[in-house]
Amino acid sequence: MSAQPKLKLAVLLSGHGTNMLAIERSCREGLIGATLRTVVSDRSAAPGIAAARELGVRTSVIDAQQYPGRAGFEDALEADLRHCGAELIVLAGFMRILSPGFVQRYRGRMLNIHPSLLPRHPGLHTHRRVLAAGESEHGASVHFVSEVLDGGPVICQARVPVRPGDSEASLAARVQRQEHRIYPFAIGLIASGRLRLQGATILLDGAALTSPISADAEPQVALRRAAR
Repeated sequence: MSAQPKLKLAVLLSGHGTNMLAIERSCREGLIGATLRTVVSDRSAAPGIAAARELGVRTSVIDAQQYPGRAGFEDALEADLRHCGAELIVLAGFMRILSPGFVQRYRGRMLNIHPSLLPRHPGLHTHRRVLAAGESEHGASVHFVSEVLDGGPVICQARVPVRPGDSEASLAARVQRQEHRIYPFAIGLIASGRLRLQGATILLDGAALTSPISADAEPQVALRRAAR
């Protein structure tokens, strides 16, 4: 029997690319059955682009300011994704809102990670809002992208406690460590064929996922399970 082909990933980012680095490492170490084909940014100065280049990963910069409107930017982005053969689009700190038409064309093939326990706290400044609300826990969610901002079906979540004396920075750092675990985990489930989106329902091993997966296992254990 031949090995299952590796899932071809495209990561879209606007910033430092720490989730991209976690995903690339999981691909390189064989923890998930995927390969990072390209990293695309809307900002030429994004540190994540420089980091990807240092790793020898193909990169593209598609500067939205060079296009008269969102349609032109998205046409250029889609052409680049087709050129590299991307099968799964991974948003990792990508700070542009994509049009409903673009999202629909990639429905079930585009993921995002959000620093909150969705559906709580969609949008920006989640750490600040959690602290202001006096909540006792926070976390991160990986979800399929839909036309609703941070509103697509949630695949998995990781929770962290909010500690006395936490600042936005300390809470953000704790959440980010969990992001680096659960994003490769979710991608691994898709790459192995165990998880997919059917309509508005996530199917895991052929059964409807009724609540997000809780990613509480140790990272390597969880990833190897995902890659089965």
